[in-house]
Amino acid sequence: MTTLTSEELERRFQEKIDENQYIEPKDWMIEKYRQNMIRQISQHAHSEVVGMLPEGNWITRAPNLRRKVALLAKIQDEAGHGLYLYSAAETLGITREELLEQLHSGKAKYSNIFNYPTLTWADIGAVGWLVDGAAIINQVMLQRASYGPYARAMVRICREESFHQRQGFEIMLTLCRGNAEQKEMAQDALNRWWWPSLMMFGPNDKDSPHSAEMAKWRVKRETNDELRQRFIDRVVPQADFLGIKIPDSKLKWNETSQHYDFGQINWDEFYNVIKGNGPCNRERLKARIEAHEQGKWVRDAATAYANKRKNKAA
Repeated sequence: MTTLTSEELERRFQEKIDENQYIEPKDWMIEKYRQNMIRQISQHAHSEVVGMLPEGNWITRAPNLRRKVALLAKIQDEAGHGLYLYSAAETLGITREELLEQLHSGKAKYSNIFNYPTLTWADIGAVGWLVDGAAIINQVMLQRASYGPYARAMVRICREESFHQRQGFEIMLTLCRGNAEQKEMAQDALNRWWWPSLMMFGPNDKDSPHSAEMAKWRVKRETNDELRQRFIDRVVPQADFLGIKIPDSKLKWNETSQHYDFGQINWDEFYNVIKGNGPCNRERLKARIEAHEQGKWVRDAATAYANKRKNKAA
């Protein structure tokens, strides 16, 4: 039996990706690819789970039963997304316990956007409209990511995120068609969530440390700046329809490029939040750790029951 050299294995690995074939868990893969996939998928999973917190804050304060039921369904979806993604990460040889330990210790990151507070009901609309809208643009391409379990998980996630975006826009539309105070609330939410939403796409391409490799391996098929521009081009007409103003004095349509020009993003704020200094970083992590500790008895009971059934079957 011929033993392939590492160079030959790497060549075949890249050829498979270039031919748009999936890399599956039992396939040979470059170690750096495996580590990068663990980093990306786990960060995505953590973001889904931590992202439940700012919305969960409004379950008991939703304005009516219809809104409460819809918000509960959305948060339940986010929990499911986290489970799909943790399961996908586990196929790369890391355990759930390791993934959660990395989150709780601060070693692993989650999306910066969830370190901002939801101060009013309009924030729930803005999160759905802007944050989930940005997530859809970021994630649609991941349905064609080169790692099979990740790509397949993204199919259902994208469908459900599309519903979440529509739900958020409908909340904003209702507020903007309400009285002056309600419309002002919607404008205030847009003012606070606009720039953090643009930061969701990550640093500018020239400053993004992982983009080149992830593009080579066809995990990401479009750049941060391309995706951010698409988001802006899509959302500006929606804001016009709502009758509220995007908080960017430099925002204007460019006839030459056929895109909107926009102002400078505050990258100092972006990196400050990454370092743990955002408005809610400590609060979010504390809540996740407490929930994990309080749920230990459920995990222990489920494990004991599974072992009992296994022993009976034996």
